[in-house]
Amino acid sequence: MDSRASPTAAGPVTVAGLAKRGWRQLGRRFRGHLRSRWLLWTMLVLLLAALLGLLVWLTGRYEASAVQSRLDAEALEVVSDLRNGLARNMRQLQLLTPDKPSVWSAQSAELLQQRREIVRLEWRDPQLQTLLGQDALMRAPVFSRTPRAQSAADVNLACSTAMRFEGAAYSNSYFVPQPDGLGLELMDLCIPQTVSGRLIGFTVATYALSDMLVEMASARLPRGYALAFTEADGTRLAMHGQLGQGQKLYQAQLLLDLPGNTLVVRMETRQGTADLFPNPLSALVSSMALALTLVLFLLVRDMRRRQKVEQDLAEALAFRNAMEDSLSTGLRARDLQGNITYVNPAFCKMVGLQAEQLLRSGDQAPYWPPEMVALYSRRQQDRYNNSAVLRAGHESVFQRSDGTRFPVLIMEAPLINAQGRHTGWMSAVLDISEQRRNEDLSRASQDRLQATARLAMVGEMASLLSHELNQPLAAIASYANGSVNLLQDALQQGQAADGAALAADLLTALQRISGQAERAGKVIRSVHDFVRRREQPRQAVAPQDLLDAIMPLVALQARKLAVQVISTVAPDCPAVLCDRTMVEQVLLNLVRNGMQAMQGTPTGGAHRVLELQVHAVHSEGESVRWVEFSVSDLGQGIDPAAAQQLFTPFFTTKAEGMGLGLSLCRTVVEQHGGTLRFESHRPQGTVFHFTLPATALSKAASPTRELSTA
Repeated sequence: MDSRASPTAAGPVTVAGLAKRGWRQLGRRFRGHLRSRWLLWTMLVLLLAALLGLLVWLTGRYEASAVQSRLDAEALEVVSDLRNGLARNMRQLQLLTPDKPSVWSAQSAELLQQRREIVRLEWRDPQLQTLLGQDALMRAPVFSRTPRAQSAADVNLACSTAMRFEGAAYSNSYFVPQPDGLGLELMDLCIPQTVSGRLIGFTVATYALSDMLVEMASARLPRGYALAFTEADGTRLAMHGQLGQGQKLYQAQLLLDLPGNTLVVRMETRQGTADLFPNPLSALVSSMALALTLVLFLLVRDMRRRQKVEQDLAEALAFRNAMEDSLSTGLRARDLQGNITYVNPAFCKMVGLQAEQLLRSGDQAPYWPPEMVALYSRRQQDRYNNSAVLRAGHESVFQRSDGTRFPVLIMEAPLINAQGRHTGWMSAVLDISEQRRNEDLSRASQDRLQATARLAMVGEMASLLSHELNQPLAAIASYANGSVNLLQDALQQGQAADGAALAADLLTALQRISGQAERAGKVIRSVHDFVRRREQPRQAVAPQDLLDAIMPLVALQARKLAVQVISTVAPDCPAVLCDRTMVEQVLLNLVRNGMQAMQGTPTGGAHRVLELQVHAVHSEGESVRWVEFSVSDLGQGIDPAAAQQLFTPFFTTKAEGMGLGLSLCRTVVEQHGGTLRFESHRPQGTVFHFTLPATALSKAASPTRELSTA
C-alpha cells in the first residue's frame, strides 16, 4: 500500500517541483538575457570608443603626413626657383665684357639694380687683379668695414675651380661684418671670360645669402613658413620668414648643388593641432558616430512625443469641429473639378440640405437656381482662373430645398495643403437677406429725406427770391411812380406843347422799368439754379461793366439815403470770369449794406461816402490770377460779438432783415473760387473784400466816377 501510495503522493510533489524549477530556470534565463544585453551594449560602447580613438589617431597621422608632404613640395619649388634664378643671373653676367669701362659700369649698375641679391660686381684680369668694381647703389658697400683682400682666398679658390671646370664656379660662404653692427653671409661666383679660346679675365659676382632668400624664393613662401640656408651640420647661415604659432615643428631639407659649393635649404613651419580632434572632418565623423548611439534613445522619446502630438491633434480637431459647428457663416470646400469636399453645419442649415447630399452632388450644386446653372458654371470657371478676384468676394443667389431664393455674399480663396500644393478652393458664404432688407429700409428713408430736402430747398429758394427781388421790384415801382407823377404834372399844368420832352422822360423810365423787370427774371433764374446747385456758364466780364450794371440801382438808393458813391477801377485790372447776374447781386448787397450802415452818421460832408475799388492782385513771379473788389463805408463798424456770426444764414442785426444777404454773397464768391472777408476801416467803418478769378481778357478802365446826391 505504501508502494502504491508513494507514486500517487509523489506525483503532485514532483509536478510542483518541476514548476518551481521551471520558473527558476526562466528567471535565470531572463537575468542572463539582461546581462547579455548589457554586455552587448558595453561591447558596443567599447568598440565605438576604440573606433573613435583609432579614427582620431589615424586622422592625426594623416594630417601630419599631409603637412609634411606640402612642406616637402614647397621646399622643392623653392630650390627650383633658386636654381633658375642663379642660372638666369649667370647668363646675364656672361654678357658683361670690359670693352669700355664706362659701358661696363653702366651695365653693371643696371644689373645690380635689377638683381638685388647681387651686392657687388668685379672684373678681374687673368691674374685675378681687380680692374673694375661696382657696388649696389641701394645699400652701403658690403666691404666698407672689412677690406676685400680678406676674402681673396675664397675668390681665388672659386676662380681656380672655374678654370678647372671650364665654367662658372661658386665659392664657400663667408661672413662679412657690416657698419650697422650686423653682418652678411656672402658667396662669390666666378665666371671666366674667353675670346677665341684665350682667357681675357674673370667676372666675379658677390651674392648675399639673405637677399637670395628674399628676392629669389619669397614669392613661394607661404605665411607662417621660415626658409634658411644651413651648413651640413645644421649651422644656419641666412634666414627669411617667421614661424607661426603651433605645437609641432615640421622641417624639410634639400641640397642646393652648385659648382664648387653645396648649400642646404631648410624650410620650417609650425602647425597647431587640437587636443582631441586633429581636423574638423574627424570631429564630424566622431560626432556622427556618437549620434548613432543616441538614435535608439531618441526614438523612444520621439515615439512618446508623437503619441502626445497625436493626442493634441485629436483635441485640436475636436475644438475646430466645435468652433465650426457654432459658426453662423457657411464654410464650403471644393476640389479642382468643382466638387464639394466639405461643408459645415451652418452651410447645410443655410441651404436646407444634408451634408451627404451636398458631398455627392457633383460639379452642379443643388442649391443653384435651375435657370442660373449655366451662368453660375461659367462664372465659377472664370473666378477659378483669376485668383485675384476670389479674395474680393462676390454676390450670388442660392435656392433652399423648399424653393425659396436668398442673396448670399461669397468670399473664396485658394486651398493650399501642407505641402504647398493647390488642391481646391475654400469659400465663406454669408446670408445677406437681412442686410438687403435693411438696405431697402435705408433707401426708403433716404427717399423721404430727399423729399424733405426738396421742400426745404423750395423754402430756401422762396426766401432768396424774396430777398433778391426787393431791389429790382423797388426800382420798377420807383420808375413807375415817377412816370405817373410826370403825367399828372403835365395834365395839371397843361404842358401839351412840351410833349416831346415828356415823351423822352417817359421812354427813359419805361426802358428802365423793362430793364429792371428783365433783371428780376435773371435773378429768379440765377437763384433757382444756385439753389439747385447747377453749374452756370461763366463769361469774361470787365469789372467796370459790373459796376455800370448796378449803378442805376445804386444811384436810386444813394439819392434816397443821401450817400456819395465813388467807384475806382485800376488801369491794369483784367476781366473776371464769373456768373454776371450773381456777382452783380453780391455787389448790390454789399453796397446796400454799406449805405444802410451809415444811416446813423451826420448828413453831409465826408461822413456818408461809400467807396467801390477794384484792383488786380499781383504775385511775385506770376501773372495776375485774381481781381479784388472792395466796398468801404464810414458807418459805425461791426460789433465783435456779431462778427463771429456775420455770415451765418438767418442771422441779422437789422429789424427788417432776413439774414441771407451776406451768407448768399459768401456762397457765390466761394463757388467762383474766391474768398469774402471784412476788416475795420480807418478812421471808422468797415471794408468788405472779395476776389474773383482773372482772365486774359482785359479792358481799359474808366476814370473814377462819383455819384453824389443833393
